[in-house]
Amino acid sequence: MSEQLPLALRWPAHQRFETFLAGANADGIDILRHAARGDGIDRVYLCGARGSGKTHLLVAACAEALAGQRSAQYLDLARVARPVADTIRRFGGSELLAIDNVDAIVGARDAEHALFDLYNRCLAEGSTLLFAGSDAPAALGLGLADLVSRLGACTQWLLRPLDEASRRRALQVRAADRGIELDENVLDWLFARQARDLGTLVPLLDRIDRATLAAQRRVTIPFLRQLLDEAD
Repeated sequence: MSEQLPLALRWPAHQRFETFLAGANADGIDILRHAARGDGIDRVYLCGARGSGKTHLLVAACAEALAGQRSAQYLDLARVARPVADTIRRFGGSELLAIDNVDAIVGARDAEHALFDLYNRCLAEGSTLLFAGSDAPAALGLGLADLVSRLGACTQWLLRPLDEASRRRALQVRAADRGIELDENVLDWLFARQARDLGTLVPLLDRIDRATLAAQRRVTIPFLRQLLDEAD
């Protein structure tokens, strides 16, 4: 199952509950912590817009489970090799399974049935299941009614988006972890010209990190302007 092998071996250190800027989502993080530890919550479905932190939280839950001596696996349905149904059928065998981007299989009959079968198998085996999607199960457009019903029976949590002040703070914290200083003027300029969701801003921060290391320069507005112009 090579699709989940990298995350099965090495959970990215920056994706932890402690590094997630919760905002209004603190209660939901408590739910995931209990699920990761096996404390009575065994089915969770979280939904939210792109960049809201779904993947971060699923990976954090897997890392938390491993820290508590529970086996864990992560599978991103938007990134697996075809056929997706075969990958889903091979997935499993751990005490916690995290399945990201459920909406990626909408309309794929075989994959929907495979996920339904996986759900039932994990239920019988006593595994904890975590799901993430862009919308609530009933609103995704899944064709298999039984799968909608199973996902709808999970404890559901809608991730609330961060306000702009929190997104700015989150970006500054992540930049500081890379040794990058983003002052307020730079952030003003950046937020005026880029999409403001973290799903866009964090990959941009990775590009900025590589560019500053290569050029041995600090981040200024002229430097960013040049970097973005070159990308365009």
